[in-house]
Amino acid sequence: MWKTIVRRVLIMIPQLFILSLLIFILAKQMPGDPFTGLITPETDPNVIEELRIKAGFYDPWYVQYYNWIANAAQGDFGQSYTFKKPVADILGDRAMNTFLLSLLSVIFLYALAIPLGVLAGRYQESFLDKTIVFYSFISYAIPTFVLSLIFLYIFGYRLMWFPTSGTVDISLDQGTWAYYWDKFYHLILPAATFAILGTTGIIQYLRTEIIDSKTMDYVKTARSKGIPMKKVYSRHIFRNSLLPIAAFLGFTITGLLGGSIFIENVFAYNGMGKLFIESIQGRDYSVITALVMLYGFLALLGSLLSDIILSIVDPRIRID
Repeated sequence: MWKTIVRRVLIMIPQLFILSLLIFILAKQMPGDPFTGLITPETDPNVIEELRIKAGFYDPWYVQYYNWIANAAQGDFGQSYTFKKPVADILGDRAMNTFLLSLLSVIFLYALAIPLGVLAGRYQESFLDKTIVFYSFISYAIPTFVLSLIFLYIFGYRLMWFPTSGTVDISLDQGTWAYYWDKFYHLILPAATFAILGTTGIIQYLRTEIIDSKTMDYVKTARSKGIPMKKVYSRHIFRNSLLPIAAFLGFTITGLLGGSIFIENVFAYNGMGKLFIESIQGRDYSVITALVMLYGFLALLGSLLSDIILSIVDPRIRID
């Protein structure tokens, strides 16, 4: 399996090269340039022109691409002209916030979706099953920003159970217990919203797999041997039904790391999704290209992680 993992990682290199080339070409086709966001009525056009020359804006495109990709390989994605900071520093700050939000969202997501999917599949056509299926349709149909606004209004402004914006109270001292608790407190409401919206796929896959598994020969054999139904579900049906869910786990993790544009903006949570919108509004090309490149890498990584997790859950499946 290790040889396959190394081979898959090596295959990712030309894929990332093609992705970087497409991103660079598309960025060059966008209107304006990285310095457009700096222009104000008081800005001297000569100063902007000097910045363009200094940044190599008039060099041939292949020279610009080589300089960009060579610097990116060393972790230097350039300077953000909106935030006046290196892009790597901005991404580092926001990535940690998004990682914490993603981690809690994944925990909430699977803690909610797996029991509901198992119950719906086990008690098929019951009132409980129909209630869970109805919930799945509602959570699938409702737009992200609508549910986010509803939760924000009810739990943030009406009941005042959770903070309505930000990642932490800036008056708290970093490193204290109160600081970390407040940071966790700010995560709960957006993470719960994230999790509820993501449960539909897992519930439906798990429900369908359990219903199909109940008619399989190995289940009939286990029942004919007198094995209690509780053990049949826990040792046979549940494990086999979990395989499709495990296959999506890698994509789920990397997808959440990309951040949620809608949730982070509605809750004013300073993560990568919110940074992406701010960069587009400010035409901050350095940050936009770095984020798109990072999202592409996460998608490739998610595919590899899904294969590895699937082979661990089911030893019969190897990615040799």
